[in-house]
This record gives sequence, C-alpha cells and structure tokens, in this order.
Amino acid sequence: MKQVVFTLLAVVAFAFNANAQAKKKADKDTKNWRYEIEAVQQGVAGTYLIKVWSYSKKPDVAIDQAKKNAVHGIIFRGYAGTDRVPGQSPLTNNPNIEEEKADFFDAFFADGGKYMKFVSLTNDGAVAAEDRMKVGKEYKIGVLISVRKEELRKDLENAGIIKGLSAGF
Repeated sequence: MKQVVFTLLAVVAFAFNANAQAKKKADKDTKNWRYEIEAVQQGVAGTYLIKVWSYSKKPDVAIDQAKKNAVHGIIFRGYAGTDRVPGQSPLTNNPNIEEEKADFFDAFFADGGKYMKFVSLTNDGAVAAEDRMKVGKEYKIGVLISVRKEELRKDLENAGIIKGLSAGF
C-alpha cells in the first residue's frame, strides 16, 4: 500500500514538474518576443483586429502566448497594413522604454497580468487548419485577436509610460 501511495505521489510530482518546465519554456519564448502581426480588418472604434503568429514547440502554448504577443506588438512594434487595412504605428516610439520601465512591464505581462484587460480571442481559441504550421521542431500558430487599443493607450498614459496625444501641444 505504501508503495502505491509513493508511486502516485511520484507521478503527480513528475507531472507538476513537467508542466512547470513547459511553462518556463513558454515564458522564455515569450521573453524573446518571437511573433508576427498582420492586419485583418478594421475593428470597432478603438480596437484593432489582428492575426498574431506565435511560435512554440506546443501549439496550445503558442495560442496562450498570442495574447501577450498582440499587446506587446501594439505597444512596441505596430504592424504593416494591407491593400484593404491600414497599418498602425506602435503606441511608443521610444525603443528603450521596455528596458527603462522593466518593473512595470514585467508585472504588466506576467501570467494573468494587466495586459489581459485589453485583449480577447475572436475565434474562442479555435485555430483554422491553415493557421497551424510545423516549422522545424516547433509550431507557428495564427490566432485572431482583438486589442482594445484606446483603453490600452489610456492605461499606459495614466501609468506615465507613454505621453498623451495632447502632450506635444
């Protein structure tokens, strides 16, 4: 009986450790900010509807990380337009702001962090077959995401991270 209990505890401990290792790897992948953003269509007022392509060895991890990548892209990179949808500049033009305000952004992009207030999956996490590609040893997953850009901008302005649109006048 003790052997069975010990074996069960060992299996549970191994499962938790494997999950923790996968999470660490996902966080490391996210810290490298490996993603691509493409314009999909104009969102409702104050929002962007974009497709975020995230990379990971596990497809479900790439889907989870897509929300962080979307907000990061809107703040720091912007995205190119298409013939139907105009591109957007990033919310900040200071290339060093992420490092200068590292304490803020570490907390902001933490799991379940404040960034979650500004994003939603538009397809409930369902990924179309053409949006799931195997690239070498990892997956490239495309997820449709809506980002509430105006709310995000106001929050960053209130936190003193970026200047308001009227600050230059």
